[in-house]
Amino acid sequence: MNFELRKWKVEDAEDVAFFANNKKIADNLRNVFPYPYTLEDALGYVTSCAENTEERQICRAIVVDGRVVGSVGIFLGNDVYEKSGEIGYWLAEQYWRKGIMSRAVGQLCKEAFERFAIERIYSEPFAYNMGSRGVLEKNGFQLEGVMRKGVCKNGKIFDYCMYSLLREDLV
Repeated sequence: MNFELRKWKVEDAEDVAFFANNKKIADNLRNVFPYPYTLEDALGYVTSCAENTEERQICRAIVVDGRVVGSVGIFLGNDVYEKSGEIGYWLAEQYWRKGIMSRAVGQLCKEAFERFAIERIYSEPFAYNMGSRGVLEKNGFQLEGVMRKGVCKNGKIFDYCMYSLLREDLV
């Protein structure tokens, strides 16, 4: 399925509010991603992405057929983590398992390694989220370990994984 990665526009908020308002998406992300997901939530997120100078992060809208159906971003670390970036992403449920996120993650990782002096991009999906883990593995991310009982989501304790892609791993 064809898609476009592009910079955010404030007018993307309505699409984000519509597609992000899904408990299945929120259940796989950190608590900062709310459910229900309101237009106010979307405006806050989209505005912060649209106004971003991209000196320490790259955030892109995922667009299919003219509608924003997801997001992918890489955020650089600070202090002793200055040579690392964390990747985060979500996609509207009706677009899952169509190869969109795998290709979007690959494109953004390539751009981040070209643009920033980082050596590592990492992600911390919940261990049960096999879809997200598959996206990472398709892009050459290596499983570094499972953090047992490392997260609390919706009042339940879960394991999470640490994945990384090193600059030298990028083919």
